[in-house]
Amino acid sequence: MTTKSREYLYGTQIKMSAERAKQARKEADRLACEAWNYRMLGYKGPAQPSPTIGDAINGGYLYLEVRCHGCNTNQTVALDIVRRPKTTPVHELERYMRCKSCSEIRRYPYKRSTLVALRPTKISTGSPPSTWWPGER
Repeated sequence: MTTKSREYLYGTQIKMSAERAKQARKEADRLACEAWNYRMLGYKGPAQPSPTIGDAINGGYLYLEVRCHGCNTNQTVALDIVRRPKTTPVHELERYMRCKSCSEIRRYPYKRSTLVALRPTKISTGSPPSTWWPGER
């Protein structure tokens, strides 16, 4: 007589629990990114603590929107190509952001830019740059 293995008895439950945990982590990361975006757009400032790069990517926010104070343009930076550990908080990337067009005009790395928000897509005509809350300016 044979007995059923533990893998046969509990394998499906283990796989289903792992899948539910993965979906819960993804949802938590998405909500953390949304909360950070609301703080950034509402207070216009460095909202700390911020989600990590890995959390933003896991939550579906693949781009970081940055505004240059020199030329007043908004640009997006892809988070999956940033050469930092995935455990780096997003707000620490602000000191590394440089505007390419302003740097070419001044002939030195010009870095007067601020973080605006995390975005799921690039800036395009279909999804324009983020705006501050109404009545703030």
